[in-house]
Amino acid sequence: MTGIGLIAGGARLEKLASGCEWAEGPLWLPELGRVRWSDIPNNRILEWDAATRRLSVFRDGAEYTNGRALDLEGRVVQCSHGRRAIEREGADGPETLVGQWAEGRFNSPNDVAVASDGSIWFTDPPYGLDPSGREGHPAPQEYDGCYVFRFDPATGDVEPVVTDLVHPNGIGFSPDEGVLYVSDTGSLAGHEADTHIQSYPTDGVRVTGPGAHFAKVPTGVSDGFAIDEEGRLWTSAGDGVHVYTPAGRHLHHIRVPEVVSNVTFGGADGRDLFITATTSLYRIATLTVAAR
Repeated sequence: MTGIGLIAGGARLEKLASGCEWAEGPLWLPELGRVRWSDIPNNRILEWDAATRRLSVFRDGAEYTNGRALDLEGRVVQCSHGRRAIEREGADGPETLVGQWAEGRFNSPNDVAVASDGSIWFTDPPYGLDPSGREGHPAPQEYDGCYVFRFDPATGDVEPVVTDLVHPNGIGFSPDEGVLYVSDTGSLAGHEADTHIQSYPTDGVRVTGPGAHFAKVPTGVSDGFAIDEEGRLWTSAGDGVHVYTPAGRHLHHIRVPEVVSNVTFGGADGRDLFITATTSLYRIATLTVAAR
């Protein structure tokens, strides 16, 4: 499909860094001019500096962090598989914001989005509890399910807002926050066809109606995604990044030579798409920016 109006003229996919086992959770840090992401199985957080083009280790022993976002004050909020919590990076390290609700501890928070009212919405699949210990600490689930939660830092209230998915994973809002997108990377009875992206109507505070099928990537699963200023959804897949209109129509495919986990917009003008894909961090120049 055509990338007209999406990809900058002459832009080519560029590998920026490598050496990961499973790269995830990219986030552009505008004050630092860096991309931060996780190498989950190696339990570390990495950064790539756009000015020096150098890769560095931000933290070892990171407790298997995954998705991250900036809060309204520009602070990094991230998902911790190991701590089974949502945490915020501070000068002295990460601070746990919320780690449980009425029915027990979370499974392993995976991806996160911050709404315009400051509330933190996050997905909670069980991947960090797997007996392999590859992405966290093996443990039983403490509630019967895998939900999407909304946490209000102002009040401390936390509640499930989506409960009908198998393994909710990627998450994001439409530009007007009228739609919540969530990818489901689990499947019923082992049927991969069940994996897809679901859309839910919201009023910015709660989900106001039932979900609807939005899209399914042609190869692999939609692990994580980013939404641009026009409401288009840029999602990871087994063969690269796929772009969909707000109506769910496929627009474009960016081929990446590794399985993609997640994407984020950033760079000096906000138009670079940074891509975490298995062992590496990639970049391609686009003609759009993230939804605000």
